[in-house]
Amino acid sequence: MKDLVEVIAKSLVDYPDEVTVIKNEKEKVIILELRVAQSDMGKVIGKQGRIAKAIRAVVKAAASKEEKKVIVEIMQ
Repeated sequence: MKDLVEVIAKSLVDYPDEVTVIKNEKEKVIILELRVAQSDMGKVIGKQGRIAKAIRAVVKAAASKEEKKVIVEIMQ
């Protein structure tokens, strides 16, 4: 999951070296914190949050086999 979010985010932004994904795992929940450069926030979120929703949908589909809930948080 972490690698998937990282690859998607790096393909969207101008500064791919500043993309970091931190994975926090609890019992049935995986939280992925995505951090990008301040100037790239709009590119990751998209108009009306459409790109962020698409990233979350792809990760949710990929996580369906693991029977865990995956939350993608976009941090500043």
